[in-house]
Amino acid sequence: MATKILLLEDDLSLSEIIEEFLSDEGYEVCVCVDAQEALNLAYEKYFDLWILDVKVPMGDGFSLLKDLRHCGKETPAIFMTSLNTVNDLKEGFSSGCDDYIKKPFELAELSIRIKALLKRSFSHKNEDFEDLGNGFKFNFASQILYSFEKPLSLPSKEVKLLSLLLKNKNIFLSTEKIFEELWDYNEEPSELSLRAYIKNLRKLLGKEKIINQRGRGYRYE
Repeated sequence: MATKILLLEDDLSLSEIIEEFLSDEGYEVCVCVDAQEALNLAYEKYFDLWILDVKVPMGDGFSLLKDLRHCGKETPAIFMTSLNTVNDLKEGFSSGCDDYIKKPFELAELSIRIKALLKRSFSHKNEDFEDLGNGFKFNFASQILYSFEKPLSLPSKEVKLLSLLLKNKNIFLSTEKIFEELWDYNEEPSELSLRAYIKNLRKLLGKEKIINQRGRGYRYE
């Protein structure tokens, strides 16, 4: 499966050159020209890498990446920009980028940076992923469940519950322990809600994956 790259660049001539080069390198490239389009695509589709220009219409690359990071999106990101002061560099990395390439640049340099970042990202992903079988994988770092490499949108408590069960695989967790971990001190724990979360996770992963015993709680096998 080809590596998918989201490219945000409003200079049409430059975006065409980069898209053609990366396509020839074997990547699948999705091009957008403004920050809002990039934001929508980053939410709607899975990408292995984001390459983001900073000065773009309808926003800017720094703010865009901050918003995505704030929402838990951990896709590796490279900024490409003509901005070159230390403050620009500082703002770029503080917004959550993994690398920074200054315009003008050689396409060969971009290729080297992409390959290095993807290699590093792949290594981290292998460490953080739990293979659940049947195409499902869970990323502990980003707290995202994937089905055949596509991220699934789950309620936050459902995700926390899955993470808790996986970290305690083959160990029964009492409802009291689960309540303590999932509900904040100012929230009222709900056994009905917990059962609903369990039911939904079983639908996704298989009924046999999560078992329960009266008086002992729930266990992921």
